[in-house]
Amino acid sequence: MLKIYKFNFENMKNIFRRFMSIVKDTEVKKNVKSFEEIPGPNGYPLIGTFFKYFPIIGEYDVKRLHITGKKKFMAYGPLVKEKILGQTIVWVFRPEDIAEVFKSEYGKIPARRSHLALYKYRTDRKTVYKTGGLLPTNGTEWLRIRREFQKSLSKPQEVLMYLKEINPIMEQFVEICKQKDYDDFHPLLSRLYLELIGLVAFDEKMNSFSKEEMQEDSTSSKLIDSAFVTNDAVLHLDGNLRLWRFFDTPLYKKMSKAQEFMESVAIDMVRIKKQKLKNFSKDRKLSLLETYLMNPNLDEKDVVGMACDMLLAGVDTTTNTTAWALYHLGRNLKVQEKLYQEAATLLPNKNDSITCDILKHANYTKAVLKETLRLNPISVGVGRILQTDVVLDGYQVPKGTNVVTQNQIICRSPEYFSDPDSFIPERWLRNGDSGGYKTEKPIHPYAVLPFGHGSRSCIARRLAEQNMLVFLLKICRNFQFTWQNGEIDCISLLINKPDAPIKLKFYQR
Repeated sequence: MLKIYKFNFENMKNIFRRFMSIVKDTEVKKNVKSFEEIPGPNGYPLIGTFFKYFPIIGEYDVKRLHITGKKKFMAYGPLVKEKILGQTIVWVFRPEDIAEVFKSEYGKIPARRSHLALYKYRTDRKTVYKTGGLLPTNGTEWLRIRREFQKSLSKPQEVLMYLKEINPIMEQFVEICKQKDYDDFHPLLSRLYLELIGLVAFDEKMNSFSKEEMQEDSTSSKLIDSAFVTNDAVLHLDGNLRLWRFFDTPLYKKMSKAQEFMESVAIDMVRIKKQKLKNFSKDRKLSLLETYLMNPNLDEKDVVGMACDMLLAGVDTTTNTTAWALYHLGRNLKVQEKLYQEAATLLPNKNDSITCDILKHANYTKAVLKETLRLNPISVGVGRILQTDVVLDGYQVPKGTNVVTQNQIICRSPEYFSDPDSFIPERWLRNGDSGGYKTEKPIHPYAVLPFGHGSRSCIARRLAEQNMLVFLLKICRNFQFTWQNGEIDCISLLINKPDAPIKLKFYQR
């Protein structure tokens, strides 16, 4: 009898919960406003608000999307609808709403509207690529390649395997930094991260610091330029009239030329590695590239596409993030000194190799990187095509809508961060490690998303973070450096870039 009573009691509780949920949903729906009511700038038929982005005469600047986004937020509120050239975009400014966007894709395949011109370029070249690659592809094809490629990149031990190769490259880089001060450190950073990405993408050294490779027409110089040209072109090709769908425009040709060079290097490297695999020893551990080439669920075209994606997304993202870290550390010498103290503790000798155990204990270095990515995220936010209807800020936003989160604006909002424009790594540390710094604002988990979120987040996040942490430890262990330029801002390309040279003066410790 007792069992039956308990069973019925549980049933009654469940029925009551469902009833209250229905009542709550009904009340919420009563207060939900329609999609048409979402505020936003007015436009004209066909072109929408495109004219507002015209240079000089327009009120919005496509190269300063963080400033443009703040203008829209101040004028229209935390949810803004805009129609540009027939495409409707909803800009999302509240982290609470960003959480709803990502929750709505649970159990579904995330989709986004991105790299449209690159997708056309690759799918037109079926002899080279099997898909458009991880960056622009959606649907089941994206899911297939993502599942296979992330098997190694998402495993901490697989990524840590590269520490052994990273250390000598960093030591070489430290030696170069001893030679002189720099009017612009950015080009050298690009070479460093090309070299590090080359280890993963091709399992080969690019020799980017050699006298031959430092020349303008060298392979490494052209690869760096190809990544920059493509990232710059994609933003304009996707956001403008998209005439490239009908004929090859000058900018589309420029992007295609950059991609042709990048893929030619990738094809050569992949084929060389594939030839070497015929005589590989089963006793040694396979590299990332070798793992992909021996995966029966991937073919050579998939691997070439992945190699190109890593070059395209990997070099500029890590280069620019590191440039911002140096900018903030060079202007905040107390923070730099604290990072040095941690580096000196973890690396008693300057030439000590960095191990996984050292990275595990580099808490302040991690906080410096997090604070850099808060103040200067990789991009303005994260794009998604909604997989279901979602209520955002009290408005019904239908399935299929293109939404773009505005994390770059949120990251500097006093509503979510105390003293938001100041570089304070301590805000990311637990109370015992924060050096007495206290904040009244807990950090919202969806406020800062530099690598995206969920199953479509940056596939090489662990590798990128590892490379940048090793760099910060090594550079601060060996040098004190000061910022030699004025205050700088970012230019919104596909990837945010400093708008002035990275001018630094180094002093050996």
